[in-house]
Amino acid sequence: PRAVKEIRKFAEKMMKTSDVRVDTKLNKAVWGNGIRNVPFRVRIRLARKRNDDEDAKEKLYTLVTYVPTVSFKGLQTQNVDA
Repeated sequence: PRAVKEIRKFAEKMMKTSDVRVDTKLNKAVWGNGIRNVPFRVRIRLARKRNDDEDAKEKLYTLVTYVPTVSFKGLQTQNVDA
């Protein structure tokens, strides 16, 4: 649905990579309630990873994973340098 496209667009804008890969758990969380009952908010984790494929257009890609939360109250953005 449009929610997956919006997640891809957000990840592309934040991480500045055109290759965005959505994790299967995130896909199941978005589609979990059906096509018409998409969740209003989803907490995600963005990770920029090195592309191992030699003939890839870009050397980096973004992996978007699902972070389960009980409540969205008081959450802040956390930048992690690994």
